[in-house]
Amino acid sequence: MKRSHTITYFLLTLFKAWLSSISKRSRNRLADNMASLLYHHIRFRKELARKNLQRAFPEWSESKVNFTLIKVYVFFSQNFIDFISIPKSWDRIKLDVVGEEFLESSIEQKKGVVFITGHFGCWEILGKWIGEHTPLFTGVAQRQKNRGADRFFQEQREIPGTKHIFRKEPIEKMYDVLKKNGVLGLVSDQDAKKKGVFVKFFGLPASTPKGAALFHINTSAPMIIGVCIKKSFKHYELKFSPVDTSNQNINEITQAYTSILEEHIRKNPEQYFWFHRRWKTRP
Repeated sequence: MKRSHTITYFLLTLFKAWLSSISKRSRNRLADNMASLLYHHIRFRKELARKNLQRAFPEWSESKVNFTLIKVYVFFSQNFIDFISIPKSWDRIKLDVVGEEFLESSIEQKKGVVFITGHFGCWEILGKWIGEHTPLFTGVAQRQKNRGADRFFQEQREIPGTKHIFRKEPIEKMYDVLKKNGVLGLVSDQDAKKKGVFVKFFGLPASTPKGAALFHINTSAPMIIGVCIKKSFKHYELKFSPVDTSNQNINEITQAYTSILEEHIRKNPEQYFWFHRRWKTRP
């Protein structure tokens, strides 16, 4: 590991120790200040996020778009601070779980579970709950270029028992998770370029990863989509829904879970990561 990467890991560890020593409200104030700094002074992808909101909600006024964008900055700043301070940030949180029976019945089929989520809500808390309530939960993740940050992030996510497979590793590792009746976690809401399939996302064609649908078609493993929605201070709601796979078609399956995700986003637009180039690839 490069020296700069080692220093990054050390600094993140120190930052975690300090965040864990202060109260939840103090961490939230820090996050609010960070959000204000980012919104007012850092232009990186800010206009992209604004444009994405305008695409998704063309009926919104400019003031509503701007107000929602500010809330997006606040939400994800809090998410980041909470992630760094895991497990302290999990102290005394309240979790309401809806649809747990869908996940349980899927595991009972002994075929593994293809579990889908997106860059929406508090996905780290979602991973925590699944890691603690299923025998085997393995998420497919992207490695960070900075190995120090990559090590820190991986260690944080593995605290509740989550395991990792990284992109570009042999695909057989992912199929092995399903063979062991494990839950294979996939984040399937980013632009997949020409390798993806085009489905409607907020009424616009969006290139979407087809891996989740292929895992199901090749193994018959049931598909579940789940999200974690922040309701209020320390109060979260986890929602699990089965994905309709009655039509064994990659496009139809991909559209089915994308539509469920869109429904969640429409209800809580400030909890979606609008900074991705979601509609970059054109049909």
